[in-house]
Amino acid sequence: MSDTTGSEQPSGSGTTSIVGIAALACAACCIGPILAVLGAIAALGLVATIILGAGGLLIAAAATAAFLVVRRRRRDTPHAVTPERATVELTWRGQ
Repeated sequence: MSDTTGSEQPSGSGTTSIVGIAALACAACCIGPILAVLGAIAALGLVATIILGAGGLLIAAAATAAFLVVRRRRRDTPHAVTPERATVELTWRGQ
């Protein structure tokens, strides 16, 4: 047995190598746009995370400021009123 094939029957290795070269050329050509799209998705995700995080910090700061203002106003307002003595007259209205 020999590794060479006869000239009467094609081995098909030429078709396989052409398909392999075409797949390699396709991958080499398309890898740039694919990586660009993936990079854009990652960059937009990073930007969205920064914007949402900053918005969350602003909301938390506003809520904290509002809480402190309301607390200070309630503390300055007198709650306990000292009762004064008053004369109460109880009358009964009979029928």
